[in-house]
Amino acid sequence: MTTDALLHDLFQAALNAVVADTRLPASLPEPPKGRTVVIGAGKAAAAMAKTVEDHWPGPLTGLVVTRYDHELPTERIEVVQASHPVPDAAGQDAAKRILEMVQGLTADDLVLCLISGGGSALLALPAPGVSLDDKRAVAKALLKSGADIAEMNCVRKHLSAIKGGRLAAAAHPARVVSLLVSDVPGDDPSVIASGPTVPDPTSFADARAILAKYGIAPPPSVAVHLERADDETPKPGDPRLAGAVTTIIATPQDALDAAAAVARDRGFTPVVLGDAIEGEARDVAKVHAGIARQIARRNQPVPAPAVILSGGETTVTVRGNGRGGRNVEFLLALAVALDGHPGIFAAAFDTDGIDGTEDNAGALLRPDTLARAAALGLDAKAYLADNDGYSFFKALGDLVVTGPTRTNVNDFRVIVVERPAE
Repeated sequence: MTTDALLHDLFQAALNAVVADTRLPASLPEPPKGRTVVIGAGKAAAAMAKTVEDHWPGPLTGLVVTRYDHELPTERIEVVQASHPVPDAAGQDAAKRILEMVQGLTADDLVLCLISGGGSALLALPAPGVSLDDKRAVAKALLKSGADIAEMNCVRKHLSAIKGGRLAAAAHPARVVSLLVSDVPGDDPSVIASGPTVPDPTSFADARAILAKYGIAPPPSVAVHLERADDETPKPGDPRLAGAVTTIIATPQDALDAAAAVARDRGFTPVVLGDAIEGEARDVAKVHAGIARQIARRNQPVPAPAVILSGGETTVTVRGNGRGGRNVEFLLALAVALDGHPGIFAAAFDTDGIDGTEDNAGALLRPDTLARAAALGLDAKAYLADNDGYSFFKALGDLVVTGPTRTNVNDFRVIVVERPAE
């Protein structure tokens, strides 16, 4: 088996472990005496909705919103598509309809909420007085700033009429059961898709501090709304959320565990660095490169052959004008740090199949990557300085395009360190 095939198999095992039809059925609640209303948002929303339809024993209705091109055919649950990562009018309309659907229910009714990564941008219902365009402007600024996902979602919650627990509060007194696919480091339900059905421990003051930290001057309507702070999100202990049940059905660790099992079966020692790694993609790459070199040269902390695995969500502070997401940025920085070290291969993917805003899931890195790039006149360091990992790996033919996977447990990074030649 080639190393490229091994990298593919590791990624596929990771995906298979976190898709809806694998993880969701066992967590479905008992049907209620009254109505069942299914709502949801995220890149896995359509797949989760279809799985619910396939396994639900009684009547139901509902609506979920997912990213464009992530739909699946359903019969009873409507699937709406909208924009991610910057919200659009379709997401705003869907969020308004979802909020209306959960109002006026009784304690005999069930709201089944299907939440996955991407839901924060897709549930785009601005707070009163804030326009969608102004919310879009803040979203774009945060995406370029290097803010982590918890920081971005704190701001999003405080510019929203539906996130930060507001959706569950609107559904009271109905029973609210939320099934979550985690795409955030630490698997905090209040951060996943900005926690529409769970209490919010953050505040308007926190949101203002985050914008100040990154030097983001918000539009006037946003600044006024955050300063007024007269409509705080539901907090822990809010009686409207007291009966809500939240279950995380798939996590980054599940993906890493599945890949580690395949590596072990193939004769490689797995080294799982963590499922919640954060930081600048290029800095994370340097650390990974150092660990790979240590295994290759010193047989520490484990002997080669070994597979290094990690998950979480890196960030990219955009200073250049190039194309690409955080995974190709990681790989390009890794290539520079490894400098063609023999016997070390790598791949990095976004498990939703879309790295940033491009059409690739990620890319592959081989020992000859820099040599092949040099033969084409490509300067890896210059491409890295321009945040242009996409163009670099595209020129080499090393992008990996999977299309939408309809799940999302964030970044999946793998480095294969082969046994040194005798």
